[in-house]
Amino acid sequence: MPINYKDYYKVLGVPKNAAEKDIKSAYRKLARKWHPDANPKSPKEAEEKFKEIQEAYEVLGDAEKRRKYDVLGSDWQRAAQQAEHQRRYRNQQQDFDFNFGGAGNGPGTGGASGFSDFFDAFFSGVGGGGAGGRRTRGATFQRRGQDLETTLDLTLREAFAGGKKPVTLQLEDVCPQCHGTGTVGNGICSRCHGTGRVLETKKFDVTIPKGVREAQRIRLSGQGGTGVGGGSKGDLYLVVHFPEDDSSPHFTRKEDDLYVDLPASIYTLVLGGEVRVPTMSGDVTMTVPAGTQSNKLMRLGGRGMPHQKGGGSGDQYVRLIGTVPQNLSDKELKLYRELATLRDGKA
Repeated sequence: MPINYKDYYKVLGVPKNAAEKDIKSAYRKLARKWHPDANPKSPKEAEEKFKEIQEAYEVLGDAEKRRKYDVLGSDWQRAAQQAEHQRRYRNQQQDFDFNFGGAGNGPGTGGASGFSDFFDAFFSGVGGGGAGGRRTRGATFQRRGQDLETTLDLTLREAFAGGKKPVTLQLEDVCPQCHGTGTVGNGICSRCHGTGRVLETKKFDVTIPKGVREAQRIRLSGQGGTGVGGGSKGDLYLVVHFPEDDSSPHFTRKEDDLYVDLPASIYTLVLGGEVRVPTMSGDVTMTVPAGTQSNKLMRLGGRGMPHQKGGGSGDQYVRLIGTVPQNLSDKELKLYRELATLRDGKA
């Protein structure tokens, strides 16, 4: 669903050259008229109209936002195409993994501001009074950069070993050309096309803690969105995710314990013996007692995932899966029949 243009002057019923006091007067008059408390017979209609009036005044009542709105002019459609491209990217990422602190929530729902997608695309990062922002007399408006969050796909082996991992991400950030205002001089910023934000590819060397778990967050301090007016940068949070493991052998994790299935011949199960078991740190030898049943779980102490606190590691559990020999010779079949007869007590 494309971004729709909002004629804020029409909403407030004022001309484009209206003075600040006339805009404020029109807003107060309309706000009293359409306040939901004053319209008990049509509360939903009044609420929508009241919100539209608030949005219009949020832009036209702020000198910086109004200047940008006027600069957009007939060029708003080209700017909206850029904003829509960035929003589609965000929505694709938000299937699981992307969350921008000040970004919209998708078509038709309104964004983080509670106003329209048009407002969020062009004005949510402009002017004072926003969350995290502050302005003092004679000082430039400052706002801390957005915290960004995305997923980090890891394998169990990477989580077991820990250490450095190079990560390349495409992140949305404040436009470096217009510093988030969307305008340069008296025109629309040519780089961000008025949105105040751009998509940039960034590379990081991320330190993976040993034993890190699903959904655990790794914080990269100061690697989030750029601040406005000299404000500090936000942080970047990487949410750990383990995609389905299709490697061989296939390990399953429960807390800090690991589970793996291991084929074992019927001879080993019946007579006992030694088997080679894969672990995260290499193959080890495990002794199988005689008479072990198929599907028996055997424990290898300390061969699981590293504990993140207190040292040590979890355990690894090996499920022995009995395998039946195939393509038996006549002699082998004869011996199995004799064994069966012995077990039935017919010898």
